[in-house]
Amino acid sequence: MALRQRLLNNEVLYGTLMSMASVEAVEMTVKLGYDWLFIDAEHGALGPNEVFRLIQAAGDCPCLVRVPGFDEGFIKKTLDAGAAGIIVPQVESLAEAQDIVRVSKYPPQGQRGVGLGRAHDYGLSFQDYLARANDETIIVIQAESRDAIGNIDAMASCEGVDAVLIGPYDLSASLGQVGDFENPEFIDAIEQITEACMDHDKVLGIFGVSAEDVAPYKEQGFSLLTVGVDSLFLQQASAAALETLKNAESLG
Repeated sequence: MALRQRLLNNEVLYGTLMSMASVEAVEMTVKLGYDWLFIDAEHGALGPNEVFRLIQAAGDCPCLVRVPGFDEGFIKKTLDAGAAGIIVPQVESLAEAQDIVRVSKYPPQGQRGVGLGRAHDYGLSFQDYLARANDETIIVIQAESRDAIGNIDAMASCEGVDAVLIGPYDLSASLGQVGDFENPEFIDAIEQITEACMDHDKVLGIFGVSAEDVAPYKEQGFSLLTVGVDSLFLQQASAAALETLKNAESLG
């Protein structure tokens, strides 16, 4: 079953964020049982070529690529590379959401350009891909600013948007309290996003650096879940090993 169908069925989908241009890290991560990978081309040093290689390395594990912003060319290359969908950061209005849908869907639903690419085996399965692409391409928008909260009901109403993913750090920063997830204004913003998504039957998504950060949102009905970052996992494991070795009297 395509990832989008699982998403729309409100299946809980577990992903993790890949920010490094490491095909080896992707190849190892997909062996762990994640439902999808979050490839971060917004904050990671990843251009279209690096994104292409990471999608290749992921094999059968679906990838959602966070593009740097609303960039029609980048979105087109990402989908042509075989991404299961896109995540677009800093969306703040219905018009912006509609533009994202327009460039991500083929006619008649949108105006996505048609060209040969990896997504359809470089033309070998061209007609088959065109026939199913609109039904299988996932569009996720991020609500992560004060302006987005003010327009969240309209944004969530956008036809073609499948999910709204909360960027907690950018959202808290926009509210003047970076990283303060207990701030009443932040909690109220989360509640507004949740209500709008439920009213318009949109999937709720969240990112957290740890399972402890994400778990409460799972209990609240969020189903597109992202836990951890490749670079942090590497740092944390390496630091823990070093600390254990320094403090050990003997490991022999």
